Amino acid sequence: MGRLLYELGRVDEKSRHANERESSRAGKSSFSWAWELDGTKEERERGITMDIAMQSLSTAHRQITILDAPGHKDFIPNMISGASQADCALLVVDATTGEFEAGFERGGQTREHLVLVRSLGVSQVVVAVNKLDQVNWEQGRYEEVCEHLKTFFGQSGFQSSKTSFVPVSAMLGVNLVERKSPEASFLSQWYRGPTLVDLLDKLEPPVRDIESPLRLPISNVFKGQSSGICVTGRICGGIVQVGERLRVLPGDETAVVKSIDLDERSVSWAAAGSNVTLYLTAIDPIHLNIGSVLCPLNDPVPLAICFSARIIVFDTQLPIISGASVELFHHSRDVPATISKLVANLDRATGSVTKKNPRVLTKGTSAEIEITLRGDGPGGVAKPIPIEPFAVNKDMGRFLLRRGGETIAAGIALEIRH
Repeated sequence: MGRLLYELGRVDEKSRHANERESSRAGKSSFSWAWELDGTKEERERGITMDIAMQSLSTAHRQITILDAPGHKDFIPNMISGASQADCALLVVDATTGEFEAGFERGGQTREHLVLVRSLGVSQVVVAVNKLDQVNWEQGRYEEVCEHLKTFFGQSGFQSSKTSFVPVSAMLGVNLVERKSPEASFLSQWYRGPTLVDLLDKLEPPVRDIESPLRLPISNVFKGQSSGICVTGRICGGIVQVGERLRVLPGDETAVVKSIDLDERSVSWAAAGSNVTLYLTAIDPIHLNIGSVLCPLNDPVPLAICFSARIIVFDTQLPIISGASVELFHHSRDVPATISKLVANLDRATGSVTKKNPRVLTKGTSAEIEITLRGDGPGGVAKPIPIEPFAVNKDMGRFLLRRGGETIAAGIALEIRH
């Protein structure tokens, strides 16, 4: 990502030299490009992405916001927060012999990331098969990696027309934006297709839900450079305008939108699908939390402690039973919950009931269940979360369930129980 931003003129020479110098000094010179997005001390020391970094870039026909999400399994919650804000996915896989296989075999992160983004509603994927210089630009190895992934895409519900593949070497800058360098000549012997930027330029923007009331889940809160407090997030429905007073849920607080930043520009309004930074006034920062939702005063988002849902069970080690404790991930929030009732097994294709009150849910099943939130720790009181039925707002109705460090199911909210 760092190299692509540099090739597109989004990283200047000064930053590039500083990153090269600092990474060499730390004994991590091969990470110099990654440091453009891995900015924190801990990320740089550990050599991994931990948090979501946001950047933007322009192609001939698209203005694209990049959310650089962690790949490491310790930081899946942050990855989910990033994926829940995404329209499309750019999956970078390592073509090196053994490395691709490690990420793709059972328990590997490549597989889990694809399942997560699909479950969160992302249907378009561009796969960059990276480090081809490490395998001598072998066409056979590129095709082998693509075949493995194409099979898995089919099993995971991606349409072949919405997935595309591109061979690259990011360190050498080959086939990100062009294929003119001497190193690119080996690739050009057998590859005549588009570059990575060509594929990004062809991504289809989804239809934006601007008719519905404003829903803006907060993904980050920080202090502004001057006065006031800033929140960032992706608008999941409706429109927000400067000067508007918004409700913050959960809670009884309101705030006024002082200004809006979109792609590093100040704008007077922004609509569904945009990743924005809002500068808020007339509110104590203590009332702004990651995972809270900004909405209109007269059209608040519903809050739920219990709701019915339709889920698909993944390749889980243990079957799911009634009373199972899970972690519920919804946008940037994760809360403890219980699967309080197994209502019915459903036919995956038609959604019709195949069995009522099943005892267990096993791998690959689709089911209707009831989820009840729990409090933190013994005796803790469950706090409601802002969630909407999928039929009302798709982005506000999707969630994931995790247990013991693995994602066990993805689902959509059907009905809020009161």
